Amino acid sequence: MDVMGEKATLFESGRFAQSSGTESARDELADMGEAAEETRLALAAQSGDAEAASVLGAMLLRRGELDAAEPHLRAATAAGDRAAANNLGVLLHQRGYPEEAAGWWRIAAVAGSAAAAHALGRYHRERGDEPAAEYWLRQSAEQGHVLGAYALADLLEHRGDAGAEHWMRSAAERGHREAAYRLARALDRAAGHGEEWPGEGNGPDNGVAEAEQWYRQAAARGHRKAALQLGAILERRGELKEAGRWYLTSAKDGEPRAACALGFLLRDAGDTESAAVWWLRAAQEGDGNAANALGALHAERGETQTAERWYRAALDAGDDNGAYNLGLLCAEQGRTAQAEQWYRRAAYAGHREAANALAILLLQGGDTTGAEPWFSKAAEAGSVDAAFNLGILYAGRGEERMALRWYERAAAAGHAEAALQVGIARLREGDEREAERHLRCAAGGGSAEGAYRLATLLDARRPPEPAHELGEIVHEKTECEEWYERAATQGHRRAQVRVGMLAAARGDVVEAARWYRTAAEAGSRNGAFNLGLLLAREGSEPEAAVWWTRAADAGHGRAALRLALVYARRGELAEGQRWAARAVELGPAEVAERAGRLRDALREELSA
Repeated sequence: MDVMGEKATLFESGRFAQSSGTESARDELADMGEAAEETRLALAAQSGDAEAASVLGAMLLRRGELDAAEPHLRAATAAGDRAAANNLGVLLHQRGYPEEAAGWWRIAAVAGSAAAAHALGRYHRERGDEPAAEYWLRQSAEQGHVLGAYALADLLEHRGDAGAEHWMRSAAERGHREAAYRLARALDRAAGHGEEWPGEGNGPDNGVAEAEQWYRQAAARGHRKAALQLGAILERRGELKEAGRWYLTSAKDGEPRAACALGFLLRDAGDTESAAVWWLRAAQEGDGNAANALGALHAERGETQTAERWYRAALDAGDDNGAYNLGLLCAEQGRTAQAEQWYRRAAYAGHREAANALAILLLQGGDTTGAEPWFSKAAEAGSVDAAFNLGILYAGRGEERMALRWYERAAAAGHAEAALQVGIARLREGDEREAERHLRCAAGGGSAEGAYRLATLLDARRPPEPAHELGEIVHEKTECEEWYERAATQGHRRAQVRVGMLAAARGDVVEAARWYRTAAEAGSRNGAFNLGLLLAREGSEPEAAVWWTRAADAGHGRAALRLALVYARRGELAEGQRWAARAVELGPAEVAERAGRLRDALREELSA
C-alpha cells in the first residue's frame, strides 16, 4: 500500500553522489538531521499542527514503528488530512484490520486521494467485488496514479475489456516496469498470434517494433523477463552480441530461461565450456531445456551415465523431451526394451517425435499393427517424418491412394523425400506440370534422386543439339545439366554418368572422364563401361579393359561383348569365347545376338 506525506532529503533521494571517504560521516549527519526533523515535527504536532502530525506519522510508519505512528496519524486524520487517512488505512491493514483500513481509505479517496482510491480498489478486488474495484481503481487512474492505472488495466484485461490496453499503456508511460512488460507481451502476441487486446491492436510490423521498445524500457528498469524477451528478439534478428548482453543481465537476475538461452548462444559461438556453466546454473534452478542440453553435451562426449542423469532431471522438471532423449540414448546403446519404455512415456504425454520413434521401433520389431496408430498420432500432431513414414507404410501394403495422401501432407510441410514420391506418382499419372513442381521441391530440399528425376524430365523436353567434334569444348550448360550436376555432387551415380555423357557430348573429355571414374569407383557399371569407351577412344585399351571387366562382372552385357572383342583381337580365343558367352547371358537382345555370333565363330576357330 502507498505511504503518503513522508519527507525525503536530497541525500536520501540518491540524486547526489557520495564519495566513499565521507560516507560514514554523511550517514551520521543524515541521521542527526532526521532526528532533528523528527523532533521538530513532534513539537509542531503537540502544538496542534495537523500537517506535522501527518508527516511524522508517515515517517514512523515507514520505519515500521506502528504504535508510535498511529496516534499522530489519527490526530491528523481527525483534522481532515487525507494523506494521514490513507496512511492510517495502510497501518491498520498491516495490523490485520482490513475492514477498518478500508473505511479510512474510503474517507481519503472521497477527499481526493488517488493512493487511497488505489488501495480501496485493491481491497474490493481481493474480495471479489469487481464493480466496486473498477470504480475506485478508475478514480485513482484518472488522477494519474500509476499503480491505479496498472491495477485497473489488470482488472480490465482479466475481464477481456477493450480498455485494458489504454490503462496498461498509461502505466507503462509513467514508468511502471511490469506494465511495460505486459504491454510488450500483448503487442508481441497480437503481432504473431492474433489480437490480444479485444477491439484494438497494431499491424504485425508496428506491433513487433513497439513491443521491442517496451521490452527495452522494462528491461532497463530491471525486469528480468523483459530482458529475456528482448534478447530473444535480438537473437532472431541476428544481433547476437546485444542479445547475449540482455540474456546475461536476465540470467544474473535469476531468470533460468535466460541462462539456458545464453548457453545455446555460447555453444553456437563455439564456447561449449561456458555454455555448460550457464546450462548447469539454469538446470539447477529447474529448467528442463537446460538439463536436456547438458544431457546432449555429455552424450556427445560419450559420458552416457551423466547424460542419462541430466535427461532424468529434465523429465523431473516436467520436460517431456527428457523421456524422448532417454529413449534415443537407450536405442543407441541397443537397449530396445528401455528405449520403447521411454518413447511410450513421452508419446503418451503428447511428444510427437517420440510417437514417431516408438512406431519405427515397433515396425523394426515386425509389429506393423502396433506401429500404425503411433505413426497416425504423431502425424496428426504435426510430425512431418511420421506423415512420410505413414506413406511408406501404406505404399508397402499396396494402398497407393492412402500412401499418396500422406506423402502430399509431408511434402506440403517441406519433406523433400515425400515431395519426390508425389512427383513420381504425378509422372505416372502423366501430370508433368505437378510432377515438375514437386520434383523441384524435392531437389531444392536436398534430394539427390529428386534432382536427378527433375533433370531427366527437363532433359526429355530439350530440343536436339548439334553434334560437337570430340575435343571441342562448349561451356554453355542447360538447366537440366545443372540439376544433373547437383545430383551428381550428392553422390547419385546415374546422375554422375549422365553428367559425364553430357560433358562428352560437349567435347569436354577430361570432365567426362572425371565423372565416369567417380561413378565407376562408387559401383556404377555404366560409369565403368563408359569410362572404358573413353579410354579406348583415347588409345588406352589395356586400362579400358580393366574398367570393362569391372562393368561385366557387375552384369553389364555390352562390357562383356567389348572384352570378348578385345581378347579375340589379341588372339586369346578361349578368353574371348568365355566373355562372348557371358555377354549372351547378360543381354540385352541386340548384344546377345552379336555376342552369340562371335562366340560361335570363336568356337569354330578353336575347334579347327
